[in-house]
Amino acid sequence: MSERAFRVLRRTLLTVLGVQLLLAITMSVIDSYRRRNKKPKPFPTTPPRTVTVGDSDVTTYTFGQDLYDDMLAAIEGAQRQILFETYIWKGDLMGERFKHALIDAAERGVEVSCIYDGFANLVVSPRFKRFPASVKVLRYPVWTAGLRIFDLRRYGRDHRKLLVVDDAVGFLGGYNIGSAYATQWRDTHVRVTGPVVWDLKRAFADFWNLNRRKRIGRSERPLLLETASEWEPTMRVHRNVPRLWMFPIRGMYMEAIARASKNVWLTQAYFLPDQDFVDALRAAAMRGVDVRLLVPAKSNHVVADWISRGYYSQLLRDGVRILRFRDAMVHAKTATVDGTWVTVGTANIDRLSLQGNYEINVEVIDAGLAKAMEEIFAVDESNCWELTLDEWEARDVYRRFTEMVLNPLRPLL
Repeated sequence: MSERAFRVLRRTLLTVLGVQLLLAITMSVIDSYRRRNKKPKPFPTTPPRTVTVGDSDVTTYTFGQDLYDDMLAAIEGAQRQILFETYIWKGDLMGERFKHALIDAAERGVEVSCIYDGFANLVVSPRFKRFPASVKVLRYPVWTAGLRIFDLRRYGRDHRKLLVVDDAVGFLGGYNIGSAYATQWRDTHVRVTGPVVWDLKRAFADFWNLNRRKRIGRSERPLLLETASEWEPTMRVHRNVPRLWMFPIRGMYMEAIARASKNVWLTQAYFLPDQDFVDALRAAAMRGVDVRLLVPAKSNHVVADWISRGYYSQLLRDGVRILRFRDAMVHAKTATVDGTWVTVGTANIDRLSLQGNYEINVEVIDAGLAKAMEEIFAVDESNCWELTLDEWEARDVYRRFTEMVLNPLRPLL
């Protein structure tokens, strides 16, 4: 290739990238302006419901205030240890309630360890991030690679949302901590008891021990846990660990979809899968499986919405039903398959979650819990518009052009 041709190619690529980034930034700014002073609207939810699974109890939450009440009650009742990990921890009224509850627990002698992601909380006041010495806090840094800038294992964000109290109870799911999430977002979390709590403790301890010396101090002792003597065969905790290049959650989904014979119902905040994942859903629909994808009509990330729509033509043509949740942000990351299989957790179906971030999902094989999750899905579906193939193919030239320009950004999200 001649030097002139190389310069032309380089300029062309830079121009295309510039157009993509400019379009993405412009869309985000316009969307943010439109959301200003916009009043939240009510949406249907289901009350907390407890299902016994083997030797464990699993309680489902679809309304943030219900969840926060039970999480705070667990913190206030802690006797020995609290392990608290979150992606976003707002410095608002709800965030302050959690902070003070954790501090109060530490002051009465409970061992309290907290983890939050530094990048996700850049806009949170530094004052809020100050804790007394009685609370051990690990701030996962904004820049995680250090000098190893080419080591892709070091770029994952800590996207987990996890609370474990003593050896008795654990919480995990999609809810971050903040006042808006308590009433304005539709999300899903679970409370678990029994042997699976040990798996949650181990997930927290492994992350803590991997990062404690650089983030807290070289003299910081590791969290030591005993090995659980019992197993809960119908429940498994899957966790993505970028540092170890370990991403089991994607495989968990792919296996469940490949085995489906009756239904696959997915609720996802951001749907930006790879082509193999799309093909798995299409194959299931073509063999007669009832495949439904429930996503927000408008999420809090407008660029992600536009990029995800690039998959809609393939899915709709092969029989996948796409349901768009109205009037509120649906942030849940859940699925049910064949009235038997369930997963709830923190991982979105996108590259960042499935092949990039620290995530945690629980997988449960139980008809009772699957029935409860299907009922939650039905309530959500009652608040959705269904997108049809005819409606989608009738979209205007402007929308098609925007999707085409943004599609190359898929691998980044």
